[in-house]
Amino acid sequence: MKRLSLQWRITLMTALLIGVTCIIMNLLLSYSGRHYMDSIGSHITGGAAETGEPDFFEPGQDKTDRELTIIIHGAQESFITSNRYITAAVTLLGGVLAYFLSGRALKPLRTFSSRIEKVQPNNLTDMKITEEVLPEFRQFGRSFNQSLDGGFTAQRQFTGNAAHELRTPLSLMQAQLELFSAEHPDVLPETADFLRLLREQTERMTQMTKTLLEMSELRTVPCTDRIELAPMIEEIFTDLAPLAEKKGITLESTGDGIMTGSDTLIYRMLYNLTENAIRYNRPDGTVRITVTEKEDRLVVRVTDTGGGIPEQYRDSIFQPFFRVDKSRSRENGGVGLGLSLVWEIASLHGGAVRVEESSENGSTIAVTLPADGGQNP
Repeated sequence: MKRLSLQWRITLMTALLIGVTCIIMNLLLSYSGRHYMDSIGSHITGGAAETGEPDFFEPGQDKTDRELTIIIHGAQESFITSNRYITAAVTLLGGVLAYFLSGRALKPLRTFSSRIEKVQPNNLTDMKITEEVLPEFRQFGRSFNQSLDGGFTAQRQFTGNAAHELRTPLSLMQAQLELFSAEHPDVLPETADFLRLLREQTERMTQMTKTLLEMSELRTVPCTDRIELAPMIEEIFTDLAPLAEKKGITLESTGDGIMTGSDTLIYRMLYNLTENAIRYNRPDGTVRITVTEKEDRLVVRVTDTGGGIPEQYRDSIFQPFFRVDKSRSRENGGVGLGLSLVWEIASLHGGAVRVEESSENGSTIAVTLPADGGQNP
């Protein structure tokens, strides 16, 4: 019984209840039916005329008609048999109905369960349960939301504390390496290569801690700036022009839109998407940014001509430290936080980001943002 699902438990218990009820009703009806048939038989054979009251039908009496006895006895047996069939049919039908009705009744629980299964470290804020649920689930939903808030706060606090603690020793290491390299310019080639590797990895770790610190402090950034996207995109293209020219990438943009948010964060979001599209593009490829507005939403699409993103990774790429190709990410200096920061910034502004389409001819990442200035508190 413990291994059965809740739906099957409800079904079996309901079928058992219906079966027991039908059996009790069957016994009562059988007793009542036999009593009335005996009374009818007593009337027909004249017992009622002699005593003034209907007697029970006694098939063994001398004055009883044998054919009538057979008829009444057969009717009684048929009545009992019919009751048994009806009991079985009603129990089976009740069990089937209970199964489907319990399935509908448990649908909110299944929805709740599937929602919990989708919880990921980077989507805690989107997994909250609304108040539009059954009364029995409201307290459960409130407790779940409180758990999410606690986990989200703990995650932010840990990330911020770790970044703060790492920033100081990394800065000291970086300064000492720069100082040593400046004071010892004539070191052996092997030592020079070793120092260069140390400087690169220290710089990489410094950038990682800086990004983690930014992610932990996103909620404290005011989102009240009036932002025009077209001029911002042109500024991003200017800043990334050296990287694009190095790989022969053509940068294009169309469309414009106005929104309210953090100018610094929206710039960082679009910068990360554009830089990512350039770094993982084919040589002599194209990166195109289009801005469209539909009703009260802005859709910013960043399209590249790279090798595409495998379908199984299209949701995972927005998780912290996830990289599709780790070797290429190391070559390009990636640490797996750029797209995660994009997701955080979009969520902070009441928007969302997703891989809209991807193939061997390129990918399109779409960011949806509110055009009317609405954002999360």
